[in-house]
Amino acid sequence: MNEKIRNVAIIAHVDHGKTTLVDALLKKSGTFRENEHVDTCCMDSNPLEHERGITILAKTTGVNYKGYKINIVDTPGHADFSGEVERIMNMVDGVCLLVDAFDGPMPQTRFVLKQAISYHLKTVVVINKVDRPGADPERALNEVLELFMDLGADDEQLEFPVVYTSALNMTSSLDKDISTQKPDMDALFDTIIQTIPAPNADRSKPLQFQPSLLDYNRYVGRIGIGRVDRGTIKIGQDVTCIRLDGSTSKFKIAKLFTFHGLNRIEAEEVEAGDICGIAGLPDIMVGETVCSNDCLEALPPLRIDEPTMKMSFSANTSPFAGKEGKLLTAQKIRDRLYEESQKDVSMRFEVQAANESFMVTGRGELHLSVLIETMRREGFELQVSKPMVITKIIDGVECEPFEDLQIDVPDEFAGNVMQLVGGRQAETVNMTSENGQTRLVYIIPSRGLISFMNPFMTLTKGYGIINHSFREFRPKIDKAIGQRSLGVLVATDTGMSTAYALKSAEERGTMFIGPGVDVYEGMIVGENKYQMDLAVNVIKAKSLGNQRSSNKDVTVVLKSPRRMSLEDCLDYVNSDELVEVTPKSIRMRKRILNTEERKKYEAHHPEEYKR
Repeated sequence: MNEKIRNVAIIAHVDHGKTTLVDALLKKSGTFRENEHVDTCCMDSNPLEHERGITILAKTTGVNYKGYKINIVDTPGHADFSGEVERIMNMVDGVCLLVDAFDGPMPQTRFVLKQAISYHLKTVVVINKVDRPGADPERALNEVLELFMDLGADDEQLEFPVVYTSALNMTSSLDKDISTQKPDMDALFDTIIQTIPAPNADRSKPLQFQPSLLDYNRYVGRIGIGRVDRGTIKIGQDVTCIRLDGSTSKFKIAKLFTFHGLNRIEAEEVEAGDICGIAGLPDIMVGETVCSNDCLEALPPLRIDEPTMKMSFSANTSPFAGKEGKLLTAQKIRDRLYEESQKDVSMRFEVQAANESFMVTGRGELHLSVLIETMRREGFELQVSKPMVITKIIDGVECEPFEDLQIDVPDEFAGNVMQLVGGRQAETVNMTSENGQTRLVYIIPSRGLISFMNPFMTLTKGYGIINHSFREFRPKIDKAIGQRSLGVLVATDTGMSTAYALKSAEERGTMFIGPGVDVYEGMIVGENKYQMDLAVNVIKAKSLGNQRSSNKDVTVVLKSPRRMSLEDCLDYVNSDELVEVTPKSIRMRKRILNTEERKKYEAHHPEEYKR
């Protein structure tokens, strides 16, 4: 057993400060030079992570403190990436459960703590944001204790140490009194060393290593990241991989990496108990076992979350295809999806329709939209369909995914929200009201959350907060859920939109575009007031007669168009529509662009066209 190693994961609900805390641990451990510039949330290396303020992929780092090497895994907090959190439990010996001193435990807090308890991991509770206005560390701690008891924690697990921190200010203390906060993270470091046990790993036994995470490098291929359970692993070593199906593959360790600060450091040898990355087997998979050639003993396989959402990706076929992007072909899209599937085990894809389109599956709308946004920034042009849930046949019955849903809204909006959720086949679990805020807890089909955010945010005027996490598969409800209730305004001509034409069109509903925007026939330019779709001309110019007078040339005043982000568009479109994504634009369109052809097809195939 290597007494000088500690392996710990930082787990919490989304936006409770995990990455900021890891920042503070890195900076206060002396990992960086005093004059070294380090960004805030430096562990979030992806630009999308910085912009959205979320961690998308789990990341491993290491710090040295008082002669100890502490490997720290920063985990995602959003429910779409919860599968990574569960696998990470296999490569650590303890967790820091981070809880916001103002919010207290939230839905994802319950999920990640349940995983830690089921793996019998030692837990350090960190009450973060103690300096936040309205923070109540004592209430938050009491709610955490109740959560431990609700999840069936034993007496030993209930004896958890508590550290109070302000990760943003890089201060910590063992006392809830904010005046005792000190400008370092020593209280947390010392508690981790005292509470989290050293890894139970024997270097004298034959090698066993199991990847819990994957990374991908174009030069060395797929990299398996995990803990060396026993033995020693060396560069150039001949080893055997025991596959998930029981077969074996022999290969040589081509590269070996350990982690320190923000760097992945090449190593010659890694001992039992340490966390490392290995390269050499092109198709190594999470949960497989790498072991010595003369001792083939497999570790228990890890559970990989099944995808719950799917959508179609294909090359852009709109009249504007090729004008804004540089990566346009289906082959380029296929290559990029393959590369993504090498490092994201929750994402899969299948080739469809003679290689022209791909059915991509993932853990949720956010999971897939992050991939689309990343591809868009890389120069891809593509079109994607409305997200759909994946059903399963269980004991001969078609089942669909259900989720735990928690909504926090001001009391005045509670009635409208209950009506909205009730129409999506949600089952009420609990309802509480305190300090002008109502908390609603439901079990809802995942389908019910598709196209939910737009009406929800409109109803609550932006004050509503929604959290959800996967619960289980249940028999499918035989009702249409999640389709948009209102129709859309669809352009009838190709050209540039004019203020004159938009003034007439906006009387029909809400516009998504302003004047001076290039549009094409079949492009969605607004939302109708009524349920049916309406074809509108938005490029018509005002006719100029022979007689003109100054008092007739009145300036056209238009309402501001509704701005739609990528997530808004994916949430908004129906099954007969697509989202066109390019490096510069995001447009919504009908599958059939020609107005007359579309009307004929809808008339003759209403069920097929709208399914």
